[in-house]
Amino acid sequence: QVQLVESGGGLVQAGGSLRLSCAASGRTFRSYIMGWFRQAPGKEREFVAAVRWSGSSTSYADSVKGRFTISRDNAKNTVYLQMSSLKPEDSAVYYCAANSGLLVTNPRGYDYWGQGTQVTVSS
Repeated sequence: QVQLVESGGGLVQAGGSLRLSCAASGRTFRSYIMGWFRQAPGKEREFVAAVRWSGSSTSYADSVKGRFTISRDNAKNTVYLQMSSLKPEDSAVYYCAANSGLLVTNPRGYDYWGQGTQVTVSS
C-alpha cells in the first residue's frame, strides 16, 4: 500500500517556475514507478512525466519536454516535478501516481494516486 501527498502548487505568471513534491508512505517506495499526471477542467487526465525506481530512466509528454524535469529521492520517499517556462496551458490539477509494473503513460496503469495540487499559470 502506498499513500501519496502532493504539495507545491500555486499561482505563477507565464514564464515562471514551480516545483511540485509528492511524499509517499510505504517501505516499498523505491520499487515503484512514479508518475505525474494533470487534468484541466473539461479534459481527460493526461500523462506528464514518469521515472523508474533508479531515477535513471524518465519519460515525458511532448508538451513538457525541455521544460519539466522529474526526479526522485528514494531516501526521502519523495518524487519531484520541476516545472519551468510555464505556460497558461499548463494550468491544471497535478496528480502524483505510483505503479508497481511498467513505466506507462496511461493513467489506468497506475495503482495509487494522490489528491492533486492546483497549478495556475496566468498570462
